[in-house]
Amino acid sequence: MIDVYSWPTPNGHKVHIMLEECGWREGRDWHARPINIGEGDQFKPEFLKISPNNKIPALVDSQGPDGQPISLFESGAILLYLAGKFGLFLPADARGKYEVLQWLMFQMGGVGPMLGQTHHFRLYAPLKIDYAINRYTNEAKRLYGVIDQRLARSPWLGGTDYSIADIAVFPWLRGWQGQGITLGDYPHLEAWFHKIEARPAVQRGLQVLAHLRKATPTPSDKEREVLYGATQYQRR
Repeated sequence: MIDVYSWPTPNGHKVHIMLEECGWREGRDWHARPINIGEGDQFKPEFLKISPNNKIPALVDSQGPDGQPISLFESGAILLYLAGKFGLFLPADARGKYEVLQWLMFQMGGVGPMLGQTHHFRLYAPLKIDYAINRYTNEAKRLYGVIDQRLARSPWLGGTDYSIADIAVFPWLRGWQGQGITLGDYPHLEAWFHKIEARPAVQRGLQVLAHLRKATPTPSDKEREVLYGATQYQRR
């Protein structure tokens, strides 16, 4: 059994989608354990034992590679682990594998952090700072352009086949409107986006824990403090 300690965010969705794509079903083969990041669940000692960076998602597999339990944090590492466990969505040949891995690293080092900052300064920051909004919106547009160019000459980010690179990037682009993006400006990306969006396993993965999401994304004062205030920076 696999337990995924998560929340319905882009990084959480990556792992939910991956498990569903691998043929496992939430509630039958794996369990989603909610970590309410607005309430501060990520700072609880029991969660920090498996995710020392106090970020979701984290995974515990009772049947690890040697038959013993294993815990992992960082969504990219979890995707790689699951790809190895199931033998899916990562090419076996060296050239194909590294083609996929470079785009996975592109998501981990660029798409996630930069679009996260774009969301923060455009939607959540208590002060509207034009410099920050313009900087990160322009960076979002640049990243969308990089993806669009890639998809102009490749059916999937990692090459000829759907892979963990696509699974990693897709959830971050679902918030394109809040990122100041017009999706139609990136036609190859737009076609790829809708192709992934239509996959049944992706639709199932996006529903995991979705009932816990607030109707409005605007954080309360308490949530804002937990997510962005002094609580976030306490030494633990």
